[in-house]
Amino acid sequence: MTRYAYVATAPGGQVAKGTTRAQSREDAELALYERELRDIRVSEKRSILQLEITARKVKREEVMHLSRQLGAFIKAGLPLIDAVHSLGEESGNASVRRMMAGVEDGLRGGEKLSDCFDRHPKIFPEFYRGILRSAELSGQLDSVLEQLAKYLERDLEARRKIKQAMIYPSIVAVMSVVTVVVLSAFVLPRFKDFFAGLHATLPLPTRMLLAVTDFLTGWWWAVGGGVAVLALLFFGVVQTHGGRYLRDRFFLALPVVGDTIQFALVERFCRILSSMVSAGVQLPEALRVATGSLPNLVFRRSLAGAGEALLEGEGLAGPLAATKLFPKTAAQMMRVGEDTGTLDTQLEVTAGYYEGELDYKLKKLIGLIEPLVIVVMGIIVGFVAIALVSAMYGIFRQVQS
Repeated sequence: MTRYAYVATAPGGQVAKGTTRAQSREDAELALYERELRDIRVSEKRSILQLEITARKVKREEVMHLSRQLGAFIKAGLPLIDAVHSLGEESGNASVRRMMAGVEDGLRGGEKLSDCFDRHPKIFPEFYRGILRSAELSGQLDSVLEQLAKYLERDLEARRKIKQAMIYPSIVAVMSVVTVVVLSAFVLPRFKDFFAGLHATLPLPTRMLLAVTDFLTGWWWAVGGGVAVLALLFFGVVQTHGGRYLRDRFFLALPVVGDTIQFALVERFCRILSSMVSAGVQLPEALRVATGSLPNLVFRRSLAGAGEALLEGEGLAGPLAATKLFPKTAAQMMRVGEDTGTLDTQLEVTAGYYEGELDYKLKKLIGLIEPLVIVVMGIIVGFVAIALVSAMYGIFRQVQS
């Protein structure tokens, strides 16, 4: 039996509040209706311990599926309230169930779907809610929900490619570090005792390696503390606006990496702006929301100036080109869209073009990272091996002589 909290209107007209137990939400509403209560609003009530155990973050994949299913239900002619109710009941995520129950209560109270989603900004981004609000005014809710689902799917695919591209270099780096740690912590100390017992003169690479090992063994706490302090200092600095701006500018200035980040941001900006313009959102508002969706402060600050220029009647392509953050190809495509009145289409074409360019940049980046990681880790592991082999060879020669 699940515990439900309810708010309803009693037969005398006064507000009735309380809790009841039932097998499902429908059973709770039916039981309250039989008690002659009306305007019933029921929400699942959980203890703090239950919330901590069952609550989990609503992932972007779940929002994508939710948007696609909701659009399909509306297109099939199912009333919005019934569609929201069905999706909430069928969800395996407790957080989604509670969220959809709240949306259903809001819809029953006369609110719009976008107003209900406004209460969940961490689940539904601002651009999502803005597009939805425009779709409700134009009566194209089903098609816009499908478009939003496609955008979220493309965004997730781009993130998946980036994560997948970093898997191999990360594995190589971790395994190399583990190898060095094992050699330094377990193998070298045994060799050190062996060398000391023979009173042999060790080669320079071996002495260097043993010195580093002794330092790390004796001062590991200082090294660890220093790394922790530097990490805390770095994270403290990047929490400030100026620190984040400097970090973002630094990454944009890096060879290859900066181009990849730039193309990813341009693709995201064009995709969101295209979706909002297609949904009927006014261009200044669409530009503001698309700018706010970018995680890079360098882009945000420059695009804020572009927004002011747009309001002064300078158009979109010119101010964006003036930021020097958008490639010439992107600015030219947008200018064509402005001249022909097909800005939303050109933005979509631009986003698709830079999506392909981003794939190429990612492959190029990984093509550089993989050999770089292998070479660096090979040098480290090779130095350790040379230090050990040269020591054994030197001792063998001294014993012979």
